[in-house]
Amino acid sequence: MTIGELIRLLSDGEFHSGQQLGEKLGVSRAAVWKQLRKLEDLGIPMEAVKGQGYRLVTAMELLEGPRVVAALSRESRHQLSRLFVEEVLPSSNAFLRERFSQGAGHAEACLVEQQSAGRGRRGRIWTTPWGRTLMCSVGWRFESGVAALEGLSLAIGVVLAQVLERHGVVAKLKWPNDVLLEMSGGGHGKLAGILVEMSGDAAGPCEVVLGMGINVDLPEAFRASIDQPVACVHDQAPGLSRNVLAAELLDGLLAMLAGFEEGGFAAWQGEWNRRHAFAGSEVEVIRGDRRDVRVAGDVDESGNLWVYQGERHERLVGGEISVRGRP
Repeated sequence: MTIGELIRLLSDGEFHSGQQLGEKLGVSRAAVWKQLRKLEDLGIPMEAVKGQGYRLVTAMELLEGPRVVAALSRESRHQLSRLFVEEVLPSSNAFLRERFSQGAGHAEACLVEQQSAGRGRRGRIWTTPWGRTLMCSVGWRFESGVAALEGLSLAIGVVLAQVLERHGVVAKLKWPNDVLLEMSGGGHGKLAGILVEMSGDAAGPCEVVLGMGINVDLPEAFRASIDQPVACVHDQAPGLSRNVLAAELLDGLLAMLAGFEEGGFAAWQGEWNRRHAFAGSEVEVIRGDRRDVRVAGDVDESGNLWVYQGERHERLVGGEISVRGRP
């Protein structure tokens, strides 16, 4: 019996007795109880009522591979070579990098309920509560080399924003790899982060794993534990299914990846700039311990951000610096 199997039985929000759970899972009531005690550690509040049993305080929708695949377009089902849906992984990106090392990986996708050692840009830790986010990674092999993939992380952000907009979520993009929502009290909260990892030749075949971590429905206690403003999909689209979101996101990503090598970021430049969270606003450009105030301009056809200080124009290349909006 795994935690995931137990959560799946409890995910309907109804009461289940320890005996019923044990019978369905093929284990003793004592074994069920040991697993139930772990749910709180995963940030999954549980209610126990004498004579009725146990239930989750809030019903959960778990990821279902067959449901995601069934919702894909015909083109995506043809392109996708394999979909993995895992309960817990150190990192979905690392999982697909390992697949590439085994001779697979291309056009494969991995969804995971919780990452135990996920990373964001510049090695930052990305922690997730069980079953409340959408952690998605896709592997793709390109023939033209790393140099032809400028702006790829920005194009990924546009794809996610387009998917969310169909459900009434107005997303903004922060250079180079964050997706934001405007907060009701002002400012922006981080909705999603993007991490693209590449290996291979600068001008020849290369393997890319693109990862996204999307906040769907974070518990308030978890939000309070994070040292930056965060936002969730359900803030603007209550009840949006994670399985529906996963299928639509994979549809968009697979279509984008199939044409990116030929068209590059130029095909996505206008869509990114239209959603630019800080266009024309003052931003902090952070290089190590140094912080400079600039005015943010648009991104160019290579995905570089132009910033201004008076008559001085400066082009920022992704990976070198960070940009933060100023209040």
